[in-house]
Amino acid sequence: MHFDKIHNKGQAQIFGNRYLEMLTKTHPLVIWGMYLPIIGFMLYYCYTTLQFSLLSILLVFCGGMLFWTFFEYLMHRYVFHFVSENARTRRFIYVLHGNHHEYPRDKERLFMPPVPSLIISSVIFSLMYLAANTGAFAFFPGFIIGYLMYGTMHFAIHAWNPPYKWMKPLWRNHHLHHYKDGHRGFGVSTTLWDHIFGTMFDLKREKEDKEKVKELMHR
Repeated sequence: MHFDKIHNKGQAQIFGNRYLEMLTKTHPLVIWGMYLPIIGFMLYYCYTTLQFSLLSILLVFCGGMLFWTFFEYLMHRYVFHFVSENARTRRFIYVLHGNHHEYPRDKERLFMPPVPSLIISSVIFSLMYLAANTGAFAFFPGFIIGYLMYGTMHFAIHAWNPPYKWMKPLWRNHHLHHYKDGHRGFGVSTTLWDHIFGTMFDLKREKEDKEKVKELMHR
């Protein structure tokens, strides 16, 4: 995915209809507010109705969070950056992720909007339930917390400097993904899978371009 110009102002026009266009935008707090009650209910249901022990809930929940990071990496690498000659497929990828690369400072499109988010998460939960039965009620909340943390981290990377020195590689990995090579640096919430699959930037050899970083940050 390559654009001749990265726009540091404005946002992509995805639909001609203004009402459809509104549905492509959201604020992080809206998504947190939408999912936290679902997460709370599922964990409560696990403990009171399914009678899972607190330890088992914690372990399965953490497994869901870890699985999210792997899912995030695969989606970003193989779906969001899918290359196709088909015009409809290219359009779909642009709507899904390409607009973010063209307008990386668009704060309203860093989270999946509520309607498609709920549809996709419902499908994912159904698949998890088929695979793990009632265990999905503990696994899915961990998975969704992973997603919420990913979205928040993504926002933070574009909005602020890293708050701690040990977080700087994560920031740089994503900034390089945007302005140098979209075929590497797919991890947003963690660089774990970039290290495992060999797509991590060699940060010791990459010259830090502070002006480019500033261009990608929200103001």
